[in-house]
Amino acid sequence: MIALIGKKLGHTRVYDSKGVAVPVTVVLAGPNRVMQCKTKDGKDGYNAVQLGFDDQKESRITKPLNGHFKKFKAQPVKRVQEFRDFAVEVKPGDVVGVDLFQVGDFVDAIGVTKGRGFEGVVKRHGFRGGDMTHGAKGWHRRSGAIGCRLFPGHVNRGMKMPGHMGQARRTAQNLEVIQVRKDDNVLLIKGSMPGAEGDYVVIRGAKKMTREVVAERAKRMAERAKGKAKNAKEAKQTKK
Repeated sequence: MIALIGKKLGHTRVYDSKGVAVPVTVVLAGPNRVMQCKTKDGKDGYNAVQLGFDDQKESRITKPLNGHFKKFKAQPVKRVQEFRDFAVEVKPGDVVGVDLFQVGDFVDAIGVTKGRGFEGVVKRHGFRGGDMTHGAKGWHRRSGAIGCRLFPGHVNRGMKMPGHMGQARRTAQNLEVIQVRKDDNVLLIKGSMPGAEGDYVVIRGAKKMTREVVAERAKRMAERAKGKAKNAKEAKQTKK
């Protein structure tokens, strides 16, 4: 697996070779510093790479984290994340960037959604609510009964209720990389992803749309197009 820590910068659109406007999210995804490398043969017992992003002053880092950075002789950073089974061979002190990805790759974007505050069941869960007419009073946007009477005599676990909406970890899958701007450490990714502008996101290679799957799909589509062209040619000759 390949992955980077990034930051959402905003949204815009770019034009492809056919002149079609493509909406994209601009993600600053580098440089990522390699803080620590864990191996299965070592004391950690598994393979992983710890990446850091967004440099920070040492005075603004907690003492435990500062100790961790000094132990591995790493530059203090704001964001640290660990990735298992990293596909690229790296060592502490290395710098990785957006060139890990290529145009046409598919990625998963992991982030925290925008917080919406306290919301009722109509806004939060899409409930219908009560009647607006025919004498209904005080139940326009309520959920109705939530209890179970005598048996089991309590509110079931997981009952949909009013509460805090948003600010939850979410993953947007299978987003296409439109441009890789290495000099600016920027990725232009088609579509939207969780979080507000300025929020941190994790960009990893798509689990469902790997490069092998994309190549196989392109091969099948090419064969299908070739078959259709052949059938059309044979039909045209038969008609003559």
